Amino acid sequence: MNKQLEHIIEYMNAMNHSDIKKLVEDLNIDDLIYEWLNLEEEQRIKIFLLLENERKLILMENLSIEEQERLIESLSVEKARLFLREMEPDDLADFIQNVSPEIRKAVWQNLSEESKKETLFLLRFDEDDAAGLMTPRYVALQSARTVSQALSFIRRTAKEVETIYYIYVIDQMKRLIGVLSLRDLLFADDETRIDSIMKRKIISVRVDTDQEEAAKVLESYDLLALPVVDNYSRLLGIITVDDVIDVIREEQTEDVYKMGAMEGSADKYVETSVWKLVKKRTPWLIVLLIFGTITTNVTSHYESLLMSFSFLIIFLPIITQTGGNSGNQSSTLMIRGLATGDLRFRDIGKVASKELAVGIIMGICTGIVILIRSFFLPPGVEIYQAFTIGISLTFVVLFSAIIGALAPLIIHRLGFDPTVMSAPLMATVIDVCGLTIYFEIAKLFLKF
Repeated sequence: MNKQLEHIIEYMNAMNHSDIKKLVEDLNIDDLIYEWLNLEEEQRIKIFLLLENERKLILMENLSIEEQERLIESLSVEKARLFLREMEPDDLADFIQNVSPEIRKAVWQNLSEESKKETLFLLRFDEDDAAGLMTPRYVALQSARTVSQALSFIRRTAKEVETIYYIYVIDQMKRLIGVLSLRDLLFADDETRIDSIMKRKIISVRVDTDQEEAAKVLESYDLLALPVVDNYSRLLGIITVDDVIDVIREEQTEDVYKMGAMEGSADKYVETSVWKLVKKRTPWLIVLLIFGTITTNVTSHYESLLMSFSFLIIFLPIITQTGGNSGNQSSTLMIRGLATGDLRFRDIGKVASKELAVGIIMGICTGIVILIRSFFLPPGVEIYQAFTIGISLTFVVLFSAIIGALAPLIIHRLGFDPTVMSAPLMATVIDVCGLTIYFEIAKLFLKF
C-alpha cells in the first residue's frame, strides 16, 4: 500500500481533523483509486469526506458501479445531497442510468428541482450518441448583446457553467448562429455588438452523432468544447474535452479487446467476475474454433499429396505463421488508419496497389530466406523441395498482405467494426486460404 495512505490510516484516530485533512489533500488521487478496495469501509468514508469536491468526483468516476452505490448508501442523507448537487448533469445522468432501482430512487429524492430537470432532459438521449455526452451548462448569448453586457452575464453565471472559454451565440429560436472565445470578448470594446465579432463558421455535431465520431471531430479541430444541436440547429448542450478523453479511452479499450478476439468492454479486469470474463472471451473462442476446423478439411483434401511429399508437413507451421503475421501487419495498419481518419474506403485502390507492391517484395524476401534455410539447415530438403517451399511462401505472404489490408476497409464500408478483422480472426482466415495456396502451388510445382 502507498506509504502516504498508510500514514493517513495509522493516524486517523490519533490526529485531529485538520491534520488528517491536510494529509488527505496531499494524497495522490491515483494512489487512492488503486488502493481503494484494500481499505476498510469506515476508512473509505472518512477519507472520501475529507476530499475536495473535485477530487471526490474524480474518485467516483473511477470506481465500479457497485462501489459507487456502496459509497452513496454509506453517506448521510445531507452529505449525499451535497455531493450529488456537485456532480455535472451529464455525469449524474450516467450514474442514474447505471445504478440499481433502489439507489436510483434514493438519489432522485435527494436532487434539487433544477438537477431533476437537467437530468430528465439528458436521459432522453442515447448514452452512446453525442447528446449522451453533453452538458446543458454552457454560456449562450443573443447576438444583439454588447460586449459589456456579455461580460456582466458571464460574471454572474461563471460558477454554474462547465466552461467559459467559448461563448455561443443564438437567435430568438435558440438556433446556433455563431461562436466567440472569451479572449475575443476581452479584447473588444464594451459597446461592440456580439454579432460583429462572432465567428459564423461553427463546428458542431447533431444529437444522434455517434460519440466516437464526436470525439474525432473535437480532436481534429483541436477544440475545448463542441456544441451539440438538434435537427433545427437549436443548441442543446456542449461536449467538453474531459468527456471526450473518457470516450477515447473506452473506445480504445474496446478495440484492443476486439483485436484480441474478446467482447468489447471497458470494465476493469480486477473488478470483473470470472463469469463475466468467461462470457467476454468464450463466444469468439468458439467462433475461431469452428473456423479453425476448416483447416482440417483443407489438410484432409490434400492428404494424398502430403503422403507422397511428407516434407510439406514439416513446413506447414512456417507457412501459416508467416502468412498470419503478414496479414496481421496489414490489418493493423488499416484499422489504425480508419480509427484516426487517415484512411477512407475511397482509398481502397491506392491501398490495394501499395500492398501489392509491398506484398511482392516481402514475399520474395521471405521466400528466399525459407529457401536457403530449408536447403542448408536441418532437417534439410532437396533443392527442388526448397524451391517449392520458397515459391509457396512468396504467394502466401503476398495474398495475406492484400487480404489483411482490404478486409478491414470493406468491413468498415459495410458498417461493421473493422477491429473484428484483427489478429485472431485474420490468422484463422489466412490459415485456411494460405494452406490452400500452399498445397495448390506445391501440387503444380512438384508435377515437374
